[in-house]
Amino acid sequence: MCRLSAISGADYISPVENILALETMKEGHDGSGMGLILKDLGSEFETLKDYPVLSGICSRQGLVNLDNYLEGEGFKLRHSWSPKIKPTRWIKAREHYFARAYEYPPQFAEASRETKEALLLKTRIALRLMGQEDESIIVFSFYPDVITLKEVGDPLQLCEFFNLDTATLKAKIVFAQGRQNTNYAINLYACHPFFIQGYGSMTNGENTAFVPIREYLKSRGFPGYIGYNSDSEVFTHILHYVCKTLQYPLRYYKDVITPLKSSEIEGRTDKDAIRLLKQSLRFLCIDGPNCVIGFTPDGSCFMVQDAKKLRPGVVGGVKGKVALMSE
Repeated sequence: MCRLSAISGADYISPVENILALETMKEGHDGSGMGLILKDLGSEFETLKDYPVLSGICSRQGLVNLDNYLEGEGFKLRHSWSPKIKPTRWIKAREHYFARAYEYPPQFAEASRETKEALLLKTRIALRLMGQEDESIIVFSFYPDVITLKEVGDPLQLCEFFNLDTATLKAKIVFAQGRQNTNYAINLYACHPFFIQGYGSMTNGENTAFVPIREYLKSRGFPGYIGYNSDSEVFTHILHYVCKTLQYPLRYYKDVITPLKSSEIEGRTDKDAIRLLKQSLRFLCIDGPNCVIGFTPDGSCFMVQDAKKLRPGVVGGVKGKVALMSE
């Protein structure tokens, strides 16, 4: 099972808090990977909230190719952050880890949010495809006020490797996941959390309905529904599809992925809507024990579980800080 740690605070927090939480759940995760997503950024990114941040990993030649592509598309580098790598046993360092804020191309400076989001998605996919064969370019997100960091290894060792205890990275929402999807080969694109156009999620559990869900999403004609190196990535894409594409309220996300029984639907004041959702989106119904923790573009954080709660979930906190955990 995966280990999930999400913290949302009124003040900026360090991802080290999440990593220490993963450490308390260490029994069970196997050092196959850790992923971090930081949203509502502080420190050196606090004044750059309107600029899209590209997060990823590159080889030396990959970085040259990335720079050439972005320059050709009209993006201008505004700020760059890279971790100060500390050689750590068991972790193989790659050549460049980065989070880079860019100015939009001049012709998009006054474009609508939808147009800008489409541009960022198109650019992220293009860069991913450029480096896919030799892993010279690996990109996790390209979106304003969001940074994603992933690598293979034990979470606490990766914290030391990236020097996160002294790093300037801070945010008001931090998601961390320890242990990759073990049903597939080790691949950073299989490492949670997953992200698309402001929506992110990470999952502890299994999704035996992965293939029909994947095929349904791919049939929607949306360019971002690709990849699927992990069966859990569909949870993020379903969230995006329900809330952004179909523009349903967030509360209906759970009704889509874990439909209610007919007797339960009758007790809802919106039973007609729920019944239609169950009928029309039945292809997005998950199957298996799951706990999903996610966030939306407005900063709302949530936890949903399968009907029998076969994967644990705990929510708690103090004034100004809330934590959502699952192991």
